[in-house]
Amino acid sequence: MAQYKKQRPLWHPSFILTWLVVFILYCIAQLPLLWKHKIAQKLGGFIHKKMKSRVKACQQNIEGCFPELSKPEQEKLVKDCFVSTSEGFVETLQAWWRDLTPYMNKLEVVGLENLRDAQSRGGGVFLIGGHFGIFDIALPFIASQLKKPGYMYRPNGNPVVDWMIESGRQRNVDIQSFHKRQLKDMIQYMKEGGEVWYAPDQDFGKKCDLFVPFFGVNAACISTPSWIAKESGAAVVHVSQYRHPNGHYEIVFSPVLENFGEDIQQDAINWNACLEAAIRRHPEQYFWLHKRFKTRAPGEASFY
Repeated sequence: MAQYKKQRPLWHPSFILTWLVVFILYCIAQLPLLWKHKIAQKLGGFIHKKMKSRVKACQQNIEGCFPELSKPEQEKLVKDCFVSTSEGFVETLQAWWRDLTPYMNKLEVVGLENLRDAQSRGGGVFLIGGHFGIFDIALPFIASQLKKPGYMYRPNGNPVVDWMIESGRQRNVDIQSFHKRQLKDMIQYMKEGGEVWYAPDQDFGKKCDLFVPFFGVNAACISTPSWIAKESGAAVVHVSQYRHPNGHYEIVFSPVLENFGEDIQQDAINWNACLEAAIRRHPEQYFWLHKRFKTRAPGEASFY
């Protein structure tokens, strides 16, 4: 956990306002999911009007990645992204404080044979994913298909928020979390048969050491996934997740990405290609609000 968490206990008076926010979110979580989705639709429209910088980034991402769409189609996709992201937020509250069994019972799993193939190879499984809006509700869905689940996360600087997130993610499944300073522990976990979800699809700035095509745009990437795969010896599978109408969800496991870890450039090309194909099914559900193309290759003009 973050060092900040060790300095002050969760009940410290300085966290009173944070606890108030946690209580409000808990109360919202008690509403039926259908009601929460209706709230999210309104919230998404409101945020789309107010968060100008995020709207601009999303617009530029959509324009660059979907040039085949007309301007009205691009504008609609941008608005849908904000609504989908808001729906992901209320689904997160559902995952943190409610029983997900009814949704797990209706879960559609595609490519389960691919996951079983990866598990049968005698080592761990390295699940490469992406930042879709439904991550927190999808995490227990994915973990429910695994034998020894884990995931990588970024700790929150506020220990109360970090506690809320981590305890919420443990509510419906028993899953091991790892942060960036625990890579060696995570690798050992996979060597012992662990199956870890990791999303390397954001712009990590100066840490990026590769550039590969993503929707036809040169995107900065890190070679860490290749290093993890090579050090752990785990079978690598791409996983994606989707929201469908009427409370149905779907997770998809790709075939094993063979020889992953041998060529960092080819690895990045492969997992970006998997992610792009997954996004194209439901592009509004991806987190396009992030400045994915902020870091440019030498000599390339700014994307934003």
